[in-house]
Amino acid sequence: MILEVQEAGFAYQDTDKTVFEQVNIRVQAGEILCILGPNGVGKTSLLKCISGLLQPTRGRILCKGSDLAKMRRSQVARIIAHVPQLHNPVFAYSVFETVLMGRTPYLGYFSFPAPKDQRIAREAIESLGIGHLADKAYTEISGGERQLVLFARVLAQEPELIVLDEPTSHLDYGNQLKILSLIHHLSRRGTAVIMTSHNPDHAFMVADKVGIMFDGNIDGFGAPQTIITEKALQTMYGIRVKLIDDQSFGKVCIPELNKSGECFTDE
Repeated sequence: MILEVQEAGFAYQDTDKTVFEQVNIRVQAGEILCILGPNGVGKTSLLKCISGLLQPTRGRILCKGSDLAKMRRSQVARIIAHVPQLHNPVFAYSVFETVLMGRTPYLGYFSFPAPKDQRIAREAIESLGIGHLADKAYTEISGGERQLVLFARVLAQEPELIVLDEPTSHLDYGNQLKILSLIHHLSRRGTAVIMTSHNPDHAFMVADKVGIMFDGNIDGFGAPQTIITEKALQTMYGIRVKLIDDQSFGKVCIPELNKSGECFTDE
């Protein structure tokens, strides 16, 4: 078991509001877990707890059987990589230098990246088709390109678990499919993935398991074909949808529209 979340809850210290509570998750090597849920239900905070960036205020998180809170940061970084939804760069490192930072967990305090580290970084860049950006400043490329660079940095990190906060949110359609395909490929090589998304179609495409996050908890957990229902999506997003079972592509989600082209809502 790569990761196990046991009865975890979280609340920020400056507020009495609980962000989430009693969350239980189990992820094995090679599994893809997609967490679906509307804005503001705590998906990002949960991912930060899973990555060790925040500490749950109750319960615990186990990483390969060890309490994540008691592990050294360098130890965690060799196992778990985190890609945030948004990243605002401060220093004008080149794209290559940014990706090379993914090798930091394998370096000593006073050591420099070896030729092997540089090779791994360049291979990660080329695998995403962004070799033409290698010498450009990370601060001067588009938001979508930055997302691809961050994903390349994760590949260079060579983790056992990748945590992705809405990994396709800033990408065009082609790059969305490229990232989803890469996620699927990595999982088949044994890398576990936990990702959040607002798009149920993405869960149908790549996920082995789905968690429905709503009202501060994981209300449903299991295979996407079982957990993602029209009723669940209507409850989460407040709109009526139809799930169509296509023989070639599997299930797809279609919103119900009235004659004016507007979504039917619960209101």
